[in-house]
Amino acid sequence: MRIPASSLMLGLGFGGFLDGIVAHQILGWHHMLSSWYPPDNPADLHLNMVGDGLFHLLCLIFVLVGVVLLNRGTRLPWPVLWGGAFMGWGIFNLVEGTIDHLILGVHHVRPGGHQLTYDLGFLALGAVLIVIGLLMTRRYAKGHSLVDRP
Repeated sequence: MRIPASSLMLGLGFGGFLDGIVAHQILGWHHMLSSWYPPDNPADLHLNMVGDGLFHLLCLIFVLVGVVLLNRGTRLPWPVLWGGAFMGWGIFNLVEGTIDHLILGVHHVRPGGHQLTYDLGFLALGAVLIVIGLLMTRRYAKGHSLVDRP
C-alpha cells in the first residue's frame, strides 16, 4: 500500500513543531544551534532564536504542502491519514536525530549527562512512530481497497 505524501508531509511538520515547541521552548533543553553556539550571550542567543525560527518556518512549509496535497486528492480514511502522519513524524525524528544530533552535533535532545541516551531515545521514538503508522495503515488496508493518489 502506498502512503499518501500529504499525510507524510503533515507528519514531518507536526513532528518538527512538537520538537521545537516542547524541547526548544517549553522545556528549554536546547535551541537549533545550541551545541555550536551556546546561548551564553545575547548575540549567540539571538542566533539560536533565528535558527529556531527558520526551523519552525520549514515545519510550517511541510504542513502547508501537506494541506495542499491533501486538498488535491480524495478524502483519506482517518487510519491512512493519521498512520501516514505518524510515519512522517517518525521519519522526522530519525532524519533530524541522525543528522543534527549524531552526525553534525548541532544540538542534542538534552545536553549534559546522558545526552546520548536522550538522543537515542529520540531515534527510538521515531522508529516506534513509524511502526505505529505502518500498523494503522496496513490494518485498514486489509479490510478496504485503497486507490492510490497522485
